[in-house]
Amino acid sequence: MNLSKREFLQVLGAGSVAGMGLGRWADADAATAAEALYDVPRFGNVSFLHMTDCHAQLRPIHFREPSVNLGVGSMHGKLPHLVGEHLLKVAKVPAGSASAHALTYLDFEQAAQRYGKVGGFAHLATLVKRMKASRPGALLLDGGDTWQGSATALWTNGQDMVDACKLLGVDVMTGHWEFTLGMKRVKEIIDKDFAGKVDFVAQNVKTTDFGDPVFKPYVIRNINGVSCAVIGQAFPYTPIANPRYMVADWEFGIQDQNMQKMVDEVRAKGAQVVVVLSHNGMDVDLKMASRVSGIDAILGGHTHDGMPVASVVANKGGKTLVTNAGSNGKFLAVMDFDVKNGKVADYRYRLLPVFANMLPADKEMDALITKIRAPYEGKLGEKLAVTEATLYRRGNFNGSGDQLLLDALMNVQGAEIAFSPGFRWGTSLLPGQPITREWLMDMTATTYSYATVSQMSGEMIKTVLEDVADNLFNPDPYYQQGGDMVRVGGLEYSCNPLGTMGKRIADMRLNGKPIEPGKQYKVAGWAPVAEEAAKAGNKPVWELVEQWLKAQGGTVKARKVNRPRLTGAVPNPGLAETQG
Repeated sequence: MNLSKREFLQVLGAGSVAGMGLGRWADADAATAAEALYDVPRFGNVSFLHMTDCHAQLRPIHFREPSVNLGVGSMHGKLPHLVGEHLLKVAKVPAGSASAHALTYLDFEQAAQRYGKVGGFAHLATLVKRMKASRPGALLLDGGDTWQGSATALWTNGQDMVDACKLLGVDVMTGHWEFTLGMKRVKEIIDKDFAGKVDFVAQNVKTTDFGDPVFKPYVIRNINGVSCAVIGQAFPYTPIANPRYMVADWEFGIQDQNMQKMVDEVRAKGAQVVVVLSHNGMDVDLKMASRVSGIDAILGGHTHDGMPVASVVANKGGKTLVTNAGSNGKFLAVMDFDVKNGKVADYRYRLLPVFANMLPADKEMDALITKIRAPYEGKLGEKLAVTEATLYRRGNFNGSGDQLLLDALMNVQGAEIAFSPGFRWGTSLLPGQPITREWLMDMTATTYSYATVSQMSGEMIKTVLEDVADNLFNPDPYYQQGGDMVRVGGLEYSCNPLGTMGKRIADMRLNGKPIEPGKQYKVAGWAPVAEEAAKAGNKPVWELVEQWLKAQGGTVKARKVNRPRLTGAVPNPGLAETQG
């Protein structure tokens, strides 16, 4: 890569945030910038490497972080609910640096051009090998949402990611979207592909009949003579957020009491270090850390929060560190512990951005990815249109990528209103880039992505919006499910995140006219969780959107993003003045 002197110094500045001293690089030139960024001296005697929510992205991508991530109640102004400059200030990250681009939406287009794409398993593999070489015995933990999020993951039934993770050297894993492949497929992978190689752990998944554990609740490994336990926490609301019929024989839940039981059990077996590999979402992890004692760290996922610093939570047994390692393969977190006299004496935590331009591709992983993708390259690369503006998904209320889906669904199906799920996965495109079938699948690929159209009363529309708003903004994290607000096309409304259940949504209008509670409206949507929808013969959503894209004359103009008017919770450090 080619960096200017100024950009090189910015990279070094970002490196200092991760605990790297600048002295040894003072006389270096730009060619050593990557070496500086990833020069992470070993600390202590126990290390965990943590990745999560890669959503099946094997190749490097662009991914714009949110400009809206509101914290309400006790979470106002606290991690992870900080965006832009507010996050950089807490993390002490220089504006304009490589790390600032990885962590925030700021100057996204310019920074993306400067620093290039992020993630990619071949580049991640290089970083993992480097960290493991400097940290003998380090375990690589995968927080889940790994087997879903791309065309090849869907078309291979998750096999592409299973093979890639085995080659990457994942040691322990938990899950969420994995379960949407169905119980039989999940067990098949664990019992066959992972046998003797990867431990799948989840203390909070049990059979619905007798309450027996479905998976191992934890594993205990010896790292440099230190007994270390990794307890799994799968996404507790899987049967609610995703189709229940896909996990019909299993029950989930947060299950604090059983978590405490597991912590006590591994401690009794001699574990000197206890970490929880969680897919709760960070707000839930923070509450769990305050309620369950004896956990040294919760390495979290689900909410896609790239946290450059660890949150320290006090509980009756001491203190617990809580982290989250972002999404889409953008980051590798490194948690180093110094264990003395049978307990953790000190720690160092670093969140390393994975820049494809700064890390050479691992040859073996690159060859595997090429082999995986080879049968599909023509189909993936087909250009459906070119975008004139940035397309992205993340943010509490809407993004331009979801707006494109909404506009397409309304147009193709003749609907007045459209709903798109508040998914946080999906990749970003820069102005002038082609909209390929691969990008469309990155935004829509699930095992139940059926397009729907139905008649809904104004009253029902409000109920839907209220339910999702309560999921997102309930002041008790244990009632949050971790997604963003349902994206809405056609309909305008106001939202008060600080309101109570049933009183957050107001002033709903269609074409300037108030929505009538008793009137029926034609509403398009996709990804229904009801089993009946799976049997209705509806087309996959990507087929309808592809039809719309091909009718745009080759170019998709900038989308006017439909967001609600906020009437509460502002100003807020989780809300950018200009949302973009």
